[in-house]
Amino acid sequence: MRLCSLMVAAILVGTPVLAQEQPPASSDGQPSSAVDSGTSAKEETTLPVSVDRIREALAAPPPKPLLRGIDERPDFALTVEEKVILEDFFKPEDFKVGPVPPGGLYAHEQQRVLSNSVDQPLHQPYAAFSGGELLTLAIQGLLFKYLGQEVVDRAVAAEKAADEAAARETVLKAIQAYCAAQPAGGAAVEICHAPVPR
Repeated sequence: MRLCSLMVAAILVGTPVLAQEQPPASSDGQPSSAVDSGTSAKEETTLPVSVDRIREALAAPPPKPLLRGIDERPDFALTVEEKVILEDFFKPEDFKVGPVPPGGLYAHEQQRVLSNSVDQPLHQPYAAFSGGELLTLAIQGLLFKYLGQEVVDRAVAAEKAADEAAARETVLKAIQAYCAAQPAGGAAVEICHAPVPR
């Protein structure tokens, strides 16, 4: 198909060019025989291609394509999957060095600069506590850190149970007051005779 279109293009481009060419003059300065005999140059010229050559080119096997396999479809699929966890790439650095001093790090630094520990030892953050008091604070901090959450959870559970019991008691009293206000003690009302769930 391509070869045929190239041949047609060559014929179309070559014909006007050949029609414009003049027959070459003979080497001895005499005009050519075609001009002398009175025949036109158009009849004498031959086209650069012939029908026989076109048939031969079409009968020949097509040349190997430059890009082999461009029309072939693959019969397999390849996928690459990798689990990427963005938190691993963008994980913030752990800047927690220890407990934050009262007032924050900036206030602590400001106090350290303004109140030198050598010149004014009693102006330091824990200067008001003796050694025993500091030990008591440290033990209380450790106990709250390791046992405090369990104690808080137990206190919350006990408070929730007490609230539920108080709510049941309030509902029971409201039902009893409602039934007492009904004629015949609420004999026709089903809720007055139903057992209260505990």
